[in-house]
Amino acid sequence: MMAVTKEIVIERLKTVNGPDFTGNIVDLGLVSEIFIADSKVFFSITVPAARAQEMEPLRAAAERVVKAIPGVANAVVALTAEKKGGGMEAPVPPRQSSQTAPSRPAPQAPASHSHGKRGVPGIDAIIAVASGKGGVGKSTTAVNLALGLAANGLKVGVLDADIYGPSMPRLLDIHGRPQTVDGKVLKPMQNYGLKVMSMGFLVDEETPMIWRGPMVMSALTQMLREVEWGPLDVLVVDMPPGTGDAQLTMAQQVPLAGAVIVSTPQDLALIDARKGLNMFKKVDVPLLGIVENMSYFLAPDTGKRYDIFGHGGARREAERLGVTFLGEVPLEMGIRESSDAGTPVVASKPDGAEAKIYRDIASKVWDRVQEERGAAEAAVPSIVFE
Repeated sequence: MMAVTKEIVIERLKTVNGPDFTGNIVDLGLVSEIFIADSKVFFSITVPAARAQEMEPLRAAAERVVKAIPGVANAVVALTAEKKGGGMEAPVPPRQSSQTAPSRPAPQAPASHSHGKRGVPGIDAIIAVASGKGGVGKSTTAVNLALGLAANGLKVGVLDADIYGPSMPRLLDIHGRPQTVDGKVLKPMQNYGLKVMSMGFLVDEETPMIWRGPMVMSALTQMLREVEWGPLDVLVVDMPPGTGDAQLTMAQQVPLAGAVIVSTPQDLALIDARKGLNMFKKVDVPLLGIVENMSYFLAPDTGKRYDIFGHGGARREAERLGVTFLGEVPLEMGIRESSDAGTPVVASKPDGAEAKIYRDIASKVWDRVQEERGAAEAAVPSIVFE
């Protein structure tokens, strides 16, 4: 079988029309540097940020023609609004930014949000892991963050709050049905030292979930409050992607110690990340920080770093908003493949470089939880009787 080369990939990409059918994406200068490793092809396509959603068919077409090349095992194609030269890179101000992004750095929200919200017995702190949209690696980040917190000596649980697309059974290689205590309270499932609850344990994987909002909230409430969690130092909640009613209600009803936002480097993804940040701000949930996922690519043969999908967008956005930047996770096929195989990298390769990245992020997250607690306690006025 012939080796896959950049030249072959470029020739195939010339068959993909540019936006509005003006030329092809290669001649228009929209394709980033192409990187090939282990028969997998990585590149990004530059598009105007304001037209991101309508450009998805173009991205899918580029991915499809590359995957069809003999010898290509997989293709990872991203849309980016980073300006890298070419025909479409004129800056287009994103429409959402004027409404969603404050003009000055926002102060951290005080942790007094939890007053009036009923806590969960046996759980010391609850952390939400969220994203403004799907496909940014939120669940993989959540599971490795949970394992990182456990590796740092904490008792940790994971609640899979994605009712429509539960992924924890697969990511943590847990099968079967949970048992009950006295026929009322569920016992969480366990693996890798984590206590886990997911709708995926209660419903067959093939069962389509066509539930209305109140049913979803009822299911989430039961999985949170009718499970024998304790004692736990921290419960990591893998939130559904986006910022809909289920996410908002969860943020309003659960005494969250804070939220971690997962984003990719591209400007497009950061527009979505800001939606997640603003949702938690509105309900006074502290923002523990932003994780930049798929931040850069390390060549497996040389170890050389490639910023294929742009770089530093999440860090800059975090600084602008006055939110802690928690760290960068590389685009490493091993991270995704090990998660899909039910052997997350922090558990399967605890001494590896990727596991250290997640443990460091976990340490920063836990430090931020303690900071927010301190701020909340300081904000509570003391009553002195004289």
